[in-house]
Amino acid sequence: MAMSVHCDIVSAEESIFSGRAELVVASGVLGDLGIAPGHAALLTELQPGPVRVKKQGGEEEIFYVTGGFIEVQPNVVTVLADTAVRADDIDAAEAEKAKAEALRVISNKASEFEYSRAAVELAEATARLRTVQQLRRKLGA
Repeated sequence: MAMSVHCDIVSAEESIFSGRAELVVASGVLGDLGIAPGHAALLTELQPGPVRVKKQGGEEEIFYVTGGFIEVQPNVVTVLADTAVRADDIDAAEAEKAKAEALRVISNKASEFEYSRAAVELAEATARLRTVQQLRRKLGA
């Protein structure tokens, strides 16, 4: 049996995953992080994007987080997300619509506030779509 760590993915609303994982991959603010058993202790901020969990036995689950933190301890990986959902619960059409609307607002440059808000919404919509793409690749493989 492969080595594993306990992984928890929680948001303000609920605990979305709790189980053993051989690998956890998340989008940190400085790039993607791959956390395997024996990883050094770590606490870092997450950006909106997918979190992949390779469970014991090789099965993989993909989640989307809007940001938060990941904490790595010797035997536990905890993702503390602002919001977290399973990738298969993401509505790709809604994410495409949100992306298009954010791009429209950015191109109009109506006000600094609207531009900043649209930039955040664009980043989140793009991250949701990236999560859906990872899920589709997994299901197609």
